[in-house]
Amino acid sequence: MTTRQPIVSVLGHVDHGKTSLLDYIRGTAVITHEAGRITQHIGATEVPLDHVYKVCAKLIGSKKFGVPGLLFIDTPGHHSFTTLRARGGSLADIAILVIDINEGMKPQTLESINILRRFKTPFIIALNKIDLVDGWVTHPSSPFILSERAQSEEAKAALDEKLYKVMGRLAEEGLSSDRYDHIENFTKNIALVPISAKNGEGVPDLLLVLVGLAQRFLEDSLATAEGPAKGTVLEVKEERGLGQTIDVILYDGELRQGDTIAMGTKGKPLITKVKAILKPKPLDEIRDPRDKFDRMKEITAAAGVKLLCQNLDGVVAGGPLRAIKGNNQEAVLAEIAEETKISIEVADNGIMIKADALGSLEALAFECKRAEIPIRKYETGDISRRDITEVNAYNDPLHKVVLGFNVSMLPDAKDALLISDSKVFTNDVVYGLIDEYQKWVGEEKRRAEAQKRSLVAFPGKIKVLPNCIFRASKPAIVGVRVLAGRIRNNQKLISPEGKEIGRIRSLRTGEDVLKEAISGQEIAIAIEGATVGRQLDVDDILYIDILESEIKNLAEYDLNADEKEVLNELLEIKRKSDNFWGM
Repeated sequence: MTTRQPIVSVLGHVDHGKTSLLDYIRGTAVITHEAGRITQHIGATEVPLDHVYKVCAKLIGSKKFGVPGLLFIDTPGHHSFTTLRARGGSLADIAILVIDINEGMKPQTLESINILRRFKTPFIIALNKIDLVDGWVTHPSSPFILSERAQSEEAKAALDEKLYKVMGRLAEEGLSSDRYDHIENFTKNIALVPISAKNGEGVPDLLLVLVGLAQRFLEDSLATAEGPAKGTVLEVKEERGLGQTIDVILYDGELRQGDTIAMGTKGKPLITKVKAILKPKPLDEIRDPRDKFDRMKEITAAAGVKLLCQNLDGVVAGGPLRAIKGNNQEAVLAEIAEETKISIEVADNGIMIKADALGSLEALAFECKRAEIPIRKYETGDISRRDITEVNAYNDPLHKVVLGFNVSMLPDAKDALLISDSKVFTNDVVYGLIDEYQKWVGEEKRRAEAQKRSLVAFPGKIKVLPNCIFRASKPAIVGVRVLAGRIRNNQKLISPEGKEIGRIRSLRTGEDVLKEAISGQEIAIAIEGATVGRQLDVDDILYIDILESEIKNLAEYDLNADEKEVLNELLEIKRKSDNFWGM
């Protein structure tokens, strides 16, 4: 058994400095090549132990470690490492959660924390951008504990204030944390390491904590034996001059050129052969290498490599990769089928969800369940015309929906959406997607409720205002104040004695025609069938007449206090002539 390098996932809120941190560690500028300076693809970088010794020299002196180095994984923007699965759990052995110390916790930070908890992945927190703290004097590449000693008391206090805010917010999430150099028991507290990814301040402390924790607590899980390779597909993509390739993290065993491998797809596992193994040089990035890849005959875990294979049809990101050796093909195919099997609870009535990878799909389904959003169907891949057509046939208007996590809409889907009643939400943040859908559902329910209420006669009570008689008859036009409830066109008006006065023909305020008026409004109304001085007069109180058959329907609505009071008054009026009216 040998010890492999730990796999370290870097995640957190967009623009809090994940890729900038890795750029500093490896001396690259990957972020400058990314669209919008936001990571678009999953990357992997091997940091040899010699480089760690060099960066951390001021802190460790001649101390030596047993792990051979660190294998970093950078995830797109805040795209959590749900895609990166191994053995049914997280591919990462340990994680760095990057938080901008000046901005604090953000929705994507919480999303990352929830995922880390779900996969029981140990993590430390890099509190980035200390160079922007008021009064802080930068010491490039310096360990934080040395730089902090040289700061003014004001700068230290400003840093502590921001640090305590983060600690307090973490405590609200049930997490105990402290500055790393104040921690005695790392199993009970999350280590906070203040850094500046921009100038390297605190990075030596961060690397030292990572290596130290890996050696002390992860020794058993980092033991790897000789044997068939086990890995996870990071990404399937087309490379100029190479054709279709896959980026893979190998986390156990050995892989050789010419090996037969099996990988997860949407259907049956795919069996193919490895034509070439391309490995980025140490400190180089798999998605944006400065130097040419090294062509390897064989590779051992843990490593990030690019593979050229005979066939890659249908391979899915996040799926497993296994080498087939001897007579283990049947067992390997069964293992892959089990690992790519997604266990998501479905309902007869619900929405459709889609995601870019197996892990992403599970993450979205998990959050949907927490939000009590039923799922009728789930798939990986971009949203197609077929998806739009299918959800458009669902019965419930609130379920004619596709939620897409980290996916795009195909052109034919966009065309289909224009002529359908379906709704599509896409987002690269799970929380954002759930929030958008729930907000839309709330608006739709309010709209449906308003439409339903518009067809129902609600209790209403008005008073004819003095000096506001605009026409005496045919129709009578008078100014009124709505004392309670609401009034609409075509409703009958009755007196407190139950006598019919007339029917509302129109409602106006100034030049504007109204559909309804509510409590507190003063408007002009035209009353068909009434004559001022006969059926009605100034200061008269009038009520909306409601059919007895509609009284029971009002029980379905949440009447406000005014509406309830007017309804009771109406019942009293009606029951003067019929004791059981409205019962």
